Amino acid sequence: MHRTLLTVAGVLLVAAAAYAAVAIEKKAPDFHLQGADGKTYRLADYAGKTVVLEWVNFGCPFVRKHYDSKNMQTLQQTYTDSGVVWLSISSSAPGKQGHYESGDPLNAQLKKEGAVPTAYLVDADGTVGRAFGARTTPHMFVINPEGNIVYAGGIDDIRSANVADVPKATNYVAAALDALFAGDQIAQSSSAPYGCSVKYAD
Repeated sequence: MHRTLLTVAGVLLVAAAAYAAVAIEKKAPDFHLQGADGKTYRLADYAGKTVVLEWVNFGCPFVRKHYDSKNMQTLQQTYTDSGVVWLSISSSAPGKQGHYESGDPLNAQLKKEGAVPTAYLVDADGTVGRAFGARTTPHMFVINPEGNIVYAGGIDDIRSANVADVPKATNYVAAALDALFAGDQIAQSSSAPYGCSVKYAD
């Protein structure tokens, strides 16, 4: 019991500091990564568009919460249909949980998950994850059409891996996107992300 509590506390303490690497209302670090389809994707190519970055590891129970409930896929579909660019990023290193190389196995996994982002990107050496300060999966960032980070942190306000909590939670990413579309100020521009640690290379 005590070990479980310490583990959870450790996850939350790591998560609390994770979004300190990038500043709200500052330019998002540019990057280029290979997608599951073998193409190269550059953040700069989406200037003038709203972009969501989602750090993902399909083996993480906190990620499973949002995919098993179809919450993440619904968000992806809803907002890409509205013109948002949604980039799922895996910074898991080779040999670690959640790592896939671009190609058939990864595309088969995405099909199995029903994932519908604009692109799934492979950050095997962790360069992009570290540039953003991504420490958990999921860890979410919203970038406005001017290229500034306007939200960074957790996907919602219930820090659990329980699927039943999804409909009860306030979804910070959806709220930020809706505020952007309405021309309103984003009420919650940052929060402590929660989830599994990103499986970076040692």
